[in-house]
Amino acid sequence: MHNAWSRATENLYSAWIEKLFDAPLDVELSWPALHVGLRDRSRNFLFDYLGLGEDDTKIIYRPDCADLPYFLRAYFAFKMGLPFGFSKCSRGGHGKPPYCVGWLSIQNREQNSTDGSGPAKQLGLATTFGQYLRTLADGVHSGTARTPLNDNNTDLYPVPLTENTLRPGTVYADPYGHTLVLVRRVPQAGGGAGIFLAVDAQPDGTVARKRFWRGNFLFVQDPALGGPGFKRFRPIVLGKNDVLRRLTNDEIAKNPQYGDFSLDQSKLSMEDFYDRMDDVMSPEPLDPLRAMQETITSLEEQVKVRVTSIENGRKYQNGGHGEVSMPDGATIFETTGPWEDFSTPARDLRLLIALDVVRGFPDHVARRPERYAMPKDKSIADVKTELQNVLASELPARKFSYTRSDGSAWTLTLKDVFDRAVDLEMAYNPNDCVELRWGAAAKSAEASTCKRYAPPAQRVKMTKYRAWFHDRLRPPRV
Repeated sequence: MHNAWSRATENLYSAWIEKLFDAPLDVELSWPALHVGLRDRSRNFLFDYLGLGEDDTKIIYRPDCADLPYFLRAYFAFKMGLPFGFSKCSRGGHGKPPYCVGWLSIQNREQNSTDGSGPAKQLGLATTFGQYLRTLADGVHSGTARTPLNDNNTDLYPVPLTENTLRPGTVYADPYGHTLVLVRRVPQAGGGAGIFLAVDAQPDGTVARKRFWRGNFLFVQDPALGGPGFKRFRPIVLGKNDVLRRLTNDEIAKNPQYGDFSLDQSKLSMEDFYDRMDDVMSPEPLDPLRAMQETITSLEEQVKVRVTSIENGRKYQNGGHGEVSMPDGATIFETTGPWEDFSTPARDLRLLIALDVVRGFPDHVARRPERYAMPKDKSIADVKTELQNVLASELPARKFSYTRSDGSAWTLTLKDVFDRAVDLEMAYNPNDCVELRWGAAAKSAEASTCKRYAPPAQRVKMTKYRAWFHDRLRPPRV
């Protein structure tokens, strides 16, 4: 094992991530599980890197969104002989953010860390890497990435929002528990917007690539939720007595190999954050009409990802597994078992927010005209009207299909999704038929194939929780 990570190994990690998830922009990159990509020699240049047949062991890599950045980092560290570890953290709740109480490194010994982790039983790779990953998956969760930005006792530290720091491998922690990993930056060119691409994993194991935009990357400042934003893995070094430890925030800031610790994101309001990201992605003014089109495309991608999620639930229903138990309260967003795998409350909340973003894009341009290459012969009001006309024409033209309960295909448009936004506030229950989960009207031709409904007790719960979706506010953990 090498003593420490460095800028060279970090750069190689970024290159590996970018290659692993490389695909043309117009390709919807999606795998049913992470191991599908890792077993692709054309993508994974570390395949069988150790020459031990280590990638022929048929290990199943099926991380959820919280696990994904850790699985990627652990896999790379395992291949390159680099140190790795993960924290044992709370999920937060009762008005308090998540915090970590211990750190488990790959050293197979007791460690009394000086960085606040305390005594902790260390995990080793004496068994198989697959067993280690199972331990890792049991140890990390959505709270692990949401620790306060100024906390030293964490796996991740915040970085400034710049082109140089937002490299592939950078982790994004949203305030409500979703986690993504940056995989590529596409510079602004040809009058188009710059793009950040990221991947996430869903509870059913699906790994998919998506664009950075408000619909996928939620941001809000709330100390009780923890520290959201872009973060990188904290460097691990060999310290006194050959014991692994993590660099502190001050050490990272002063380290010439890194020097990128920053609390800038903690000072940004929601609008400031998205404005700053717009500036990083697209330093030059954008054509407002083209920007409108690209925003609609981002929504379209998000809707198509939901098609896959709902289809997975339909297949589960058809497997004769019986009724899925529904948790109580805020735990509908964060639990385990079939509800976590096949319900979509968090994804649907993000979709509802995305609909608001697209609907409000003309107002956004009017608010920040300096960010756009406004036509000299048109007023801001004229451009806003033109953008509204683009919405009116594009939404009915963008179509997608989903599979109904009887296996037949049904086609919808993005306009249908907008029109059904109210129905989508209660469309996340896997015990409902897929037609209902897409907002099909009762007694319509579309709904004629629906034969399955959530039980009345669950419907009562959903009615009670509907305000969270209507107000676009995920409730805090208690």
